[in-house]
Amino acid sequence: MNNIIEINNLNKFYGDLHAVKDLSFCVKQGELFAFLGINGAGKSTTISIMCGTLSKNSGDVIIDGYNIENNLSEISKEIGVVFQNSVLDSSLSVRNNLYSRASLYGIYGQEATKRIETLSEILDFKNLLDRTVGKLSGGQRRRIDVARALIHNPKILVLDEPTTGLDPQTRKTLWKVIEDCRKNEKMTVFLTTHYMEEVVDADYVVILDDGKIVAEGTPLQLKNSYAGDYITVYGVELEKIEKLGFKYEKIRDAYRVEVENPKVARDLIIKYPEIFVDFEITKGKMDDVFLTVTGKKLVGGN
Repeated sequence: MNNIIEINNLNKFYGDLHAVKDLSFCVKQGELFAFLGINGAGKSTTISIMCGTLSKNSGDVIIDGYNIENNLSEISKEIGVVFQNSVLDSSLSVRNNLYSRASLYGIYGQEATKRIETLSEILDFKNLLDRTVGKLSGGQRRRIDVARALIHNPKILVLDEPTTGLDPQTRKTLWKVIEDCRKNEKMTVFLTTHYMEEVVDADYVVILDDGKIVAEGTPLQLKNSYAGDYITVYGVELEKIEKLGFKYEKIRDAYRVEVENPKVARDLIIKYPEIFVDFEITKGKMDDVFLTVTGKKLVGGN
C-alpha cells in the first residue's frame, strides 16, 4: 500500500513550549491508524497542522502526494474531520448545516440532497433533518458531525476522540459506518481515542508522550513488546498461587497471574498441572502497553 500521509521531522512551538518534537511517521492508504497520547501530548496540534488550521515551525507534511506548504486547497478536499468539540451551527437545522458544508466543496442542488439523504440513512438521523442542531442530544449531534465530515467523500477521515461520552449504541452505529467506508471506499481513518477497545483492530499505532513518539507498531507487536501475558486460574487456593512465585492479583473468583510471555505460561502449566486445572491465557491489553511506555493512564476528557 502507498503512504497517503507522510510526516517528516515536524516541529511546533508555542513560545517556549515545544509541543511537537521532530515528529516523523507514515500512514498507509486504507489503514485504521491510531494516534494515542494523553491530553497535551501533541495529538490535536499535529492534526491541526495536517488540516491546515495551524502553522508548523519546521518539517514536511505530505497528504496524498500534496505538500501542505503550497497545496492546502487540494489537501482540504481529501480530508474530513470530526473534531473533539462539535463545530456545527447550533442555530441552523441539521439539513441546512449539511447543505452549507456541501456548498464549500462545490456540491449543490440534487447532488447535495442525494448525499445528505444517503448519510442521514446510514447514520440514522432522517427524522432529525429539520430539527435545530441546538436542540439535539450529544449522541445525535455526533452523528451529524460525522455526516459533515463525510459529505464530500474524503479519502482520509480524521477522528479526534469521536466517541468520548457517547452511549454504546451510538458508538456502535458510528463505528459500523466508519468500517463500511473503509471496506467499500478504501477510506483511511486517522484516529485519536481514549477507548482502547477502539485501538485493538487498528493496523498501526503510534503513541505520543510530551510531543514525541515513544512507541509504535501493530497492536500485537506493542503488546508483545510492552505487556506481559496473563493466566487466570479458577478454583484454586491462595497458597498454591503463591507457590508459583509470580506477581498475581485476586479477581472475583479467580487469580490473575502475570507472566512474561506464552513460553513461560506453558512451562508453568506443565510444571504444576495440579494447579492449572481450570484456567485461561490472555494477552496483555493496550492499556497495559500505554501505561508501560508512558507511565500514565489514558483517560477521557478534555
